[in-house]
Amino acid sequence: MKPTKKEVPFGNQRLVLEANKIARQATGAVLASMGDTVVLCTVVANKEPNPGQDFFPLTVDYQEKFYAVGKIPGGFLRREGRPSDKETLTSRLIDRPIRPLFPDGFRNAVQVIATVMSADRDTDPDVLAMIGCSAALAVSGIPFDGPIGSARVGYADGRYLLNPGHETLATSALNMVVAGTQSAVLMVESEANELSEDQMLGGVLYGHQEMQPVIAAIGELAAEAGKPKWTYAPAALPEGLAARVDEAARGAIQDAYRVREKKQRQDAVYAARTELTAQLAGAEDAAGEFAAEDVAEAFRKLEKQVVRESVLAGEPRIDGRDTTTVRPIDVEVGVLPKTHGSAFFQRGETQAIVVATLGTLRDAKLVEALEKTSKDAFMLHYNFPPYSVGEEGRLGGPRRREIGHGNLARRGIKACLPSEEDFPYTVRVVSEITESNGSSSMATVCGSSLALMDAGVPMRAPVAGVAMGLVKEGERFAVLTDILGDEDHLGDMDFKVAGTENGVTALQMDIKIDGITEEIMETALEQARGARLHILGEMNKVLAASRATVSDNAPVMVVLKVDPAKIRDIIGKGGATIRSIVEETGAEVDVEDDGSVRIYAEDGAGKDAAVERIQAITAEAEVGKIYRGRVERIEPYGAFVNILPGKDGLLHISQIAEERVEKVTDYLSQGQEVEVVCLDTDQRGRIKLSMKDVKHYSHPG
Repeated sequence: MKPTKKEVPFGNQRLVLEANKIARQATGAVLASMGDTVVLCTVVANKEPNPGQDFFPLTVDYQEKFYAVGKIPGGFLRREGRPSDKETLTSRLIDRPIRPLFPDGFRNAVQVIATVMSADRDTDPDVLAMIGCSAALAVSGIPFDGPIGSARVGYADGRYLLNPGHETLATSALNMVVAGTQSAVLMVESEANELSEDQMLGGVLYGHQEMQPVIAAIGELAAEAGKPKWTYAPAALPEGLAARVDEAARGAIQDAYRVREKKQRQDAVYAARTELTAQLAGAEDAAGEFAAEDVAEAFRKLEKQVVRESVLAGEPRIDGRDTTTVRPIDVEVGVLPKTHGSAFFQRGETQAIVVATLGTLRDAKLVEALEKTSKDAFMLHYNFPPYSVGEEGRLGGPRRREIGHGNLARRGIKACLPSEEDFPYTVRVVSEITESNGSSSMATVCGSSLALMDAGVPMRAPVAGVAMGLVKEGERFAVLTDILGDEDHLGDMDFKVAGTENGVTALQMDIKIDGITEEIMETALEQARGARLHILGEMNKVLAASRATVSDNAPVMVVLKVDPAKIRDIIGKGGATIRSIVEETGAEVDVEDDGSVRIYAEDGAGKDAAVERIQAITAEAEVGKIYRGRVERIEPYGAFVNILPGKDGLLHISQIAEERVEKVTDYLSQGQEVEVVCLDTDQRGRIKLSMKDVKHYSHPG
């Protein structure tokens, strides 16, 4: 097929999609560009599913090449290595809206790869990568109910901004990525500066509206350059199996989902499924007429149907709650004695122990990204060990899910952190999920807020989060507050909202069906607001504001402002002076070119000693002040006396005594300590001292 190109205006730039020119052996490939940013998006799909596979093996990989901005990667190997957090998060961002659009039962392995090959440093390539991957899927012929579009939305001066760059986002109150089809929104990922629910909903709708020309352009590209559509029909269950399963297992499923404790409920469901399989697929039983995998699939469908019918009928939820009630909350702070700040947060059967640690600014994380290399002084790490859900498993580095959940919690907290100028510490938060049954990322938000306030980090306001769910059949729907794991698994939406009493700080939405309406989003946001205020109320009963001072276990810190010209005196020749301060006081000293001197110490004594040394080094001689100095050098015309670190003054022979002095050495010797008064300093910094006039000035102290 010949190369085909489509162009469409998109914000302040033109979006260009080109198919059938690059990577022609892939199942589908599109070169997407916007301004100077170029992303190659490819799709490869196997023609046949792997035998016995019971899940959809979709893999999405987003990779940024440093040559895209004319940089050579750091590190020993000088080549790109394991995916960065940014690459992992963008891979998830692309995966989330496209996964629901593959047909039920599709089991062919599909790999989507987006490679950033050229990048404008002010443009994040993630939205362009999402659009390019959607176009590659659209031209591939693979069964895919797209295309999707995507847009980044900012908010400043009372209006929404389409695809703002990094520079504009720095002053924007909103950073939102929206993805969806022509008819509905499928995914939202955002952070905000305490915007209202109406403002957040407006951003979602604005983004969905602005992406429509992109969706139309992808449709035109697929019509002209697309490969023939695959013929695919999901395998049907054997005739009569669904009825047999319904008759044999409906009652057992209903009974199982009346069990409120998660593990006991799982055991009851497992027992019902095992008994049914033995009944309908027993190899040695004459009644074993169905394959075990077909029986298991029919059971899963009935299980989902039973739970969803119960919700839509207005019956009590799995754990007995109505649709708007939040599970019981338990909060503790200061639970770990030697940490800087800690909190225990439990909501129902989900619990997290969250720890905050304060360090110096030199502890900040170095981030090597396409747009720039920078330092990040706020880290939030989320850990989900297998024991939290009663399973055994491998421990290792963070997986994509852990990185994604940690980033969502970080977005929720970030808006309420103090500035680096007001609080010059590096802050690390670690959330250990010790038990999980729904919304551990939102438990992390709540626990992180509490741990930070316990550590004495001056938070602007406490932050809480809650996860909402949805069950929708036709026109009937129910929005569920504070969903359980089963409600997430069997429902149609995962809608997470974090924020303060004043507004939203983070919003994440994933839709598992064709899309949801404005009415449903509005209902979910309003219910989430009520739940968030309730959770904040429970948190505030334990700790409503940051502690007045940092923890006794945390480094003591002070910032001094000195004349920038004095910085070289603090550092000393070859760094000798600053090294001696660190070695003698035990404090860490960071010096900035603007004259800011940050001193960190394990205790107040070390801090005070370092401050005294710095102040002595940077102090200027004061006329009329008495100093106790040391005679450093003797000359025929007088002596040079050291009165401040690095500062000597001339004690002229005429200023040593009231009587006439013939020889300086008759009165002074090298190394002798004497009291002198500063008579004058000239423009060149030369200091004139006197011994004989000390009696005319007030004695120090």
